[in-house]
Amino acid sequence: MLLLNASGCLDAIAAPDVASSLDAYVTKTITLEPRSGNGPIRIAETDHGMLNAIGLANPGREHFLSTTLPQLRALDVPLWVSVGGFTAREYADTCARLEDVTIELNLSCPNVDEAPESAAEIVAACREVSQSALYAKVSPHSWDMGETVRAVEAAGADGLSMINTVRGAALDANLSPVLARGAGGYSGPALKPVALAAVLAARRATSLPIVAMGGVCNGRDVLELIACGATHVAVGTLLFSDPDAPARLRKELALATEHAGFARPEDAFAHALDSVANTVN
Repeated sequence: MLLLNASGCLDAIAAPDVASSLDAYVTKTITLEPRSGNGPIRIAETDHGMLNAIGLANPGREHFLSTTLPQLRALDVPLWVSVGGFTAREYADTCARLEDVTIELNLSCPNVDEAPESAAEIVAACREVSQSALYAKVSPHSWDMGETVRAVEAAGADGLSMINTVRGAALDANLSPVLARGAGGYSGPALKPVALAAVLAARRATSLPIVAMGGVCNGRDVLELIACGATHVAVGTLLFSDPDAPARLRKELALATEHAGFARPEDAFAHALDSVANTVN
């Protein structure tokens, strides 16, 4: 099992020691053109998590390739590059320029307008031009996660990332939205049940590797995602408040695994799925 960061939750160049404590580093989403993102206020704490409406702010593909990527390679940490776009062709053109990395296709950002093509069409366009491993980051809002998963797998995805944030809003003392955009992506501890359900549904539909994320705060959370069928786990919002979390999570995962009666975390893989199947039968 690999422990990664969720895209957008860690700046490896500003915090190289934190990035080095992970098994792989996932970049912030890169788009063809530079983006300043949404206007402020675009981040807000809530009682049980965080709202963000960053809007895929990034320096653009050319600056990333010429400047940021060489700096990240110097950290000597396996790299996953998050790729975004507003058409399938934009996604594919960026993927065609990337080598010796794993690519995570951001197909589910709640803070920007989505590409008109389906997730499967975007994956297929990227698969046509890239030999890199492609992970499709899918939305938790799908009514039929199995259908979505089967579609991106058929289109050529090598793995899945789930879940992205869910749409949420918060009001200030004057009953106005805290975020300038009104709503944004909600993350934090309360997201874990949504993530567990999404991973369970996806694992029923595929044998592809799954990077699971959403609400990870401790080692038990990591173990539960593995038990639902996650191959790897990413930590997100927690890194803002606890940058040393990766080392703690590994220790807690070992204890949680032993307490649950398993020799290794991998031994608990998809255990919850088996339990559900037995209950249904």
